[in-house]
Parts: sequence; structure tokens; C-alpha cells
Amino acid sequence: MINYPLKSYPLEKLLIKEMKVRILGSGTSTGVPQIGCSCPVCTSPDPKDNRLRASAIVETEDARILIDCGPDFRAQVLHLPFEKIDGVLITHEHYDHVGGLDDLRPFCRFGAVPIYAEEYVAQALRLRMPYCFVDHRYPGVPDIPLQEVVAGQAFSIHRAEVVPLRVMHGRLPILGYRIGRLGYITDMLTMPEESYEQLEGIDVLIMNALRIAPHPTHQSLEEALKAAERIRAKETYFIHMSHDMGLHEKVEKGLPENVHLTYDGMEIIF
Repeated sequence: MINYPLKSYPLEKLLIKEMKVRILGSGTSTGVPQIGCSCPVCTSPDPKDNRLRASAIVETEDARILIDCGPDFRAQVLHLPFEKIDGVLITHEHYDHVGGLDDLRPFCRFGAVPIYAEEYVAQALRLRMPYCFVDHRYPGVPDIPLQEVVAGQAFSIHRAEVVPLRVMHGRLPILGYRIGRLGYITDMLTMPEESYEQLEGIDVLIMNALRIAPHPTHQSLEEALKAAERIRAKETYFIHMSHDMGLHEKVEKGLPENVHLTYDGMEIIF
């Protein structure tokens, strides 16, 4: 893996011609419906109100990249074509974003599946899954080598150029990612100025919006709309939503024309 200082990295390297994003899960850590809840969202017959834990697959011309790998990963991919995953981008160590990493083992038939994470997250994964990161693994253990990344330093997965972005999950520093013309941010409450600058010129922004009311560690809908207005992507899609966001159909109707709610299975091609 080669790291490049972001400020000297040529912008044309970030301009991937065609991309497809598949939303594997659009929900928060509890998912929707939430266990034990009988609210109108959790009992809604609309499949767009059923939300597995947040994750996405990004496809470029020559790379297939998974962003986060939560506990719903197996269910999310069982019905999809079985194809090589070229790398996994981890935003942070919380279970709803890493709880499915062991389920990558079938994909290791194609070869190792590198996991890209910042240093403290990599350390946490070594403690949580030590059997994956020893010198002599027993048969069947997933081959998921850790590649440590640094916010603001670009790297490549094949010809896809990836820029880790610093965002704040309350007081916890985590990562968002820019992949060419795509920005992907989840679990954010705030973001430093340099990360806004690193998102300039994107076409599609996928960003968290937890619920209507404010939250101490995640953006509310109003906060997400303000951040989206500042980033000015051509199209913005909200992800990582709880049942407190409200019914998909109702909320979607009240959004600006170029802002949308994601739903499980949604495909975005641009």
C-alpha cells in the first residue's frame, strides 16, 4: 500500500469514470425494527422501513470495496452475486460496523481481503479477533490482513483512490472516506474544516442522519441537512437511521429535491 500526502495528490487521480454503490444496510446500531418496539415505523409494512446495520459496497471500474462489515453482513450478501471483495474500509471499531468481519471467510477463496482501518481500530480488531492476525492461522480462518491508514493520506485499492477523512463521533475520532466522486460518512456529529475541503467537488454524498431530534454523538436530520448544504454534492443520501427518523415515505417527501433517504438494497449509479 502506498500513501500519498493529500495536498500533493493530483485531483485527476480521484476522478473515477463510473461508480455504483449498493446500500447493504441503512440502519443504526439497533436496526429497524428495533427489538421490543411496536411504534409505527417498527411495525410498518413498507420494506423501506426495514433497516439492517449500515454498510455499502462500492464498485469502480476495477475494484469492489466494502465499507464497514457489521453483524448483518451475512444476511446482506447471501442473495448477491458471489464476487471478489478487493478491500474493506472500516470507519470505526463499534460492533455494528465490524461485527461481521469473520463472515468474510468465504470471500477469501478469491485471495486475501485487506482491512483498511486507522491504528487504534486495527489494535482493537487484533484484540477482538486475535485468531485472524497470528503468524500461523488454523485452517478456515479468514485471511483479512490489516492495513493501517491515516486521515488525510490517500491510498489505492487497485486504481480506485481512497482518501480517509477525519470526522468526530461525539468525542471519538473516526473515519469517513472519499472514493473518487463519492463521499461516505457515518456516525458523524461534527467534522473539521480540512475534511470539508477534502470533499470538494464530489458528485454523491452518503452521510448519516440518525433521527429528527438532536443526539449527543450523531447528526440529527437538521444537522445533516446543514452539512449537506455546505458540502454541495450533486446528490445526497442519508444513512444510519433509527426508527426515530420516522416513516421513509413521509420523511422523503419533505426533503430537498437532491436529498434522499437510503434504503436497504438501494443502488446508486453515477
